Amino acid sequence: MPLRLQHNRLMLSSVNLSCVRGERTLFTGLGLSVAPGQWLHVRGANGCGKTSLLRLLAGLSRPEAGDVLWAGEPIAQLGAAWRRVMLFLGHHAAVKDDLTARENLALAGALDDCNASDADVTTALHRFGLKGREDLPVRVMSAGQKRRVLLARLQTRKASLWILDEPFTALDTKAVEMLSDLVGEHLAAGGCAVITSHQPVPLASGKVLDL
Repeated sequence: MPLRLQHNRLMLSSVNLSCVRGERTLFTGLGLSVAPGQWLHVRGANGCGKTSLLRLLAGLSRPEAGDVLWAGEPIAQLGAAWRRVMLFLGHHAAVKDDLTARENLALAGALDDCNASDADVTTALHRFGLKGREDLPVRVMSAGQKRRVLLARLQTRKASLWILDEPFTALDTKAVEMLSDLVGEHLAAGGCAVITSHQPVPLASGKVLDL
């Protein structure tokens, strides 16, 4: 029988979470919670475990100890239901250089099993300042434009939880404003987010976790 997610409970939480890399313990006994409409700012020096924590929260790595929970259920037990409600975007612009911006979003939608219409893809790319570049191969784009293609997935992929590792990297001032507005809309609609950033995040105050 499929698990029934109780959305009136805290969306994302962790209990006694521990992470070890090699012989080094990055953190232990970590507890956090992020409710609908909230965002968590994960801060700390390079190498302290920020990306490792985000990968644990996304279910891409397994913790040394403890659990990550979604609506009170361990994410390891949720399978496809977890993959539908969560979107993880890593620090690097994970796009295919030989594909166009439009093709990259279409491929991402197919892999996520949530195909977006061509109109939705076009709207997302235009919002991130890529009008006129929709059908250019990504390899001819700048680092900032590649980053915009990746971030356009936030609009085409309808997920309740966004886990974003350094999303403002390589973005100019206008793109930072675009992304901040989009995250704000996501939170206002009842979504939640976990974000790492070395720079100030231009959003209404969120919860802070210092590693």
